[in-house]
Amino acid sequence: MTSAQTADEIIGKYLTAIGGKEQISQITSVYMEGSLDAMGNQGTIKITQVNGKGQKQEIDVMGTQVVMCVTDSLGWQINPMSGNYSAETVSDDQYKATRDQIYLGGPFVKDYAAEGYKVELQGQETVADVNAYKIQVISPSNVTYLYYFHPETAYLIRTVLTGEMMGQVMNIETTFSDYQKTDVGYVLPYSIETNYGGQFFLVTKLSKVEINQPVDLAIFAKPL
Repeated sequence: MTSAQTADEIIGKYLTAIGGKEQISQITSVYMEGSLDAMGNQGTIKITQVNGKGQKQEIDVMGTQVVMCVTDSLGWQINPMSGNYSAETVSDDQYKATRDQIYLGGPFVKDYAAEGYKVELQGQETVADVNAYKIQVISPSNVTYLYYFHPETAYLIRTVLTGEMMGQVMNIETTFSDYQKTDVGYVLPYSIETNYGGQFFLVTKLSKVEINQPVDLAIFAKPL
């Protein structure tokens, strides 16, 4: 890979690496489950995603259930760790920051330029031992993300987002590895590490992935 690449070219290679834009856009749903390590406490995680409609994460750590859901119209969560034992709508800023999670491949499978996303290649930066391509993405909602892509595999290896957790604004850094191909050709990371401002760490290891299983959209509805 040459140093003369543009941000659009790097994004294009990423989409090709994870299965191709056309293939990804034809996937209707992805269901994932695996183990979770939350600061040394063991648990499980289940993620249900309907492409372009919604994503729901169900986490169980030491008997405590946390649910986080984002759809094409709102976000809500149940988080006893922050004192919320019933479903609460997330803040507008938090919703804008997480809304692109409902799309496989994030904002890149869409015509991101036409939809008002601004992308800029900001050179290369070391991520672990990789001299990754660093691309800044500003969404139409004016949320700024940093995406880091592997120069050889083209996989996304890290994202950085300034977001909110437990009422605090912090950098949320997510690192992706152990990419594996599913039976429909879609490639996704089976290992995900999330660092919430150096204060809280989650490590997810996927053990099961199911593609294009029927999903009742009612699971994304906010409980009353």
